[in-house]
Amino acid sequence: MKRALISVSNKAGVVDFARGLSELGYEIISTGGTYSTLAEAGLAVSRVSDITGFPEILDGRVKTLHPRIHGGILALRNPEHLGELEKNQIDTIDIVAVNLYPFRETISKPGVSREEAIENIDIGGPSMVRSAAKNFAHVVVVVKPEFYPLVLEQLKEKGDLDQELRLRLALEAFTHTAAYDAMISAYLADWANMDLGDNLVLAGEKVYELRYGENPHQRAAFYRDMTPGLGLADAQQLNGKELSYNNIIDTQAAWSLVKEYQEPACVIIKHTNPCGTAVAGKLEEAYDKALAADPVSAYGGIVAFNKKLDKASAEKVAKLFVEVIIAPGYDKGALKILQAKKNLRLLELPVREAPEWQVKSVEGGFVVQETDQEASDWEELQVLTDKAPTPEQIEDLLFAWKVVKHVKSNAIVVAKDGCTVGVGAGQMNRVGSAAIALEQGGEKCRGAVMASDAFFPFKDTVEMAARYGISAIVQPGGSVRDQESIDECNRQGIAMVFTGVRHFKH
Repeated sequence: MKRALISVSNKAGVVDFARGLSELGYEIISTGGTYSTLAEAGLAVSRVSDITGFPEILDGRVKTLHPRIHGGILALRNPEHLGELEKNQIDTIDIVAVNLYPFRETISKPGVSREEAIENIDIGGPSMVRSAAKNFAHVVVVVKPEFYPLVLEQLKEKGDLDQELRLRLALEAFTHTAAYDAMISAYLADWANMDLGDNLVLAGEKVYELRYGENPHQRAAFYRDMTPGLGLADAQQLNGKELSYNNIIDTQAAWSLVKEYQEPACVIIKHTNPCGTAVAGKLEEAYDKALAADPVSAYGGIVAFNKKLDKASAEKVAKLFVEVIIAPGYDKGALKILQAKKNLRLLELPVREAPEWQVKSVEGGFVVQETDQEASDWEELQVLTDKAPTPEQIEDLLFAWKVVKHVKSNAIVVAKDGCTVGVGAGQMNRVGSAAIALEQGGEKCRGAVMASDAFFPFKDTVEMAARYGISAIVQPGGSVRDQESIDECNRQGIAMVFTGVRHFKH
């Protein structure tokens, strides 16, 4: 008789799977809660302790760590190994269906204690999974309920599993335990305040495969971070088809920027850069201002709101072709209007703090950095010019400073009355970005303010700003030629403030 060991945290489909195996002549072995579930369903099932001849001890910490379990799993089906099993009165185990203690779910609970987290670190489960996966040529290992029907189907049709499926299941098993260990590693690193240790393990679970990446010839998939937290992968999609690769990247850019503001705000993103950003007393006013900032670029863009989307705002944004709308909520009237557009992707996600770390891949590795969460307020700004900015200009300077942080370097943002007027992004020199932003704003630049993500290496940007009527400038400072820019501002009657903080975005 063949034997199957079943011990799962996720009980989905386990009764039907065990019943199917039993009907195929398998003896079922189990532990703890899984044993109770199968027994209550009327299935014949043996306890692991009956096989080992040793009781579960230490509050269940030790139950499957025994030669009669691991010997039965790890033995090659050759005369030497089978002879050793017979000598030691060990029977083979042919199927191992195991998934692990719910560590992620446990540490995601509010107020969970470290003691409870530690008790949800599975030891016996990963050991059995790895043993079975190592011996996949002889043992079937199943860690996900979605594979139960496929395993039963092949067993019924062929009496066994082909090597292709066995290998696939082994890969799933090792990936399962690797992701599990990565979660524990991240949790303990946070506990020990070792953010950037000598080794860093990243893990993700697939949300779905994408039709393609940035371009149709590139394969791509969307993964969710396995560590707790709410991010874009956890957003509830209320309408429209699946997000594309570019949708995901652009939506994240929009969401990161719109969360910078407490007052009602709207951000419109195109190719990861904000073509329109605005704040106002009402959400619909913020949208009107953001759209008016660059209506040409807004077409086919991503729109983000930081407040629950109301019917009045929805009626306006519905008139524009956009790919995605993301907001912390939608009222019934807004949903009814927007869901009438079947291809419009609607995402709902609570406003939370930005993740602490960012990861970018390079050839043969990756780099990790803290998320740029440095903020500035008026108390931190240094007035360097003879002329100080007015209270109204200060508001616009701080508004523009938040926007420029999210624009590709070299970055220049021109703003007025809580709205972007012009955005210059990603140029190889700063004066080139300034030219784009100022030319886009045109006459609207008169009386507006300018923000630069890094210092001015020369006074040429100030000279250009003066020609367009810019009234105040915010920049980090730090150039050996800072005084030249300050002197030029004094000659032109422009107020300039330094933040002491650079916001490069590559």
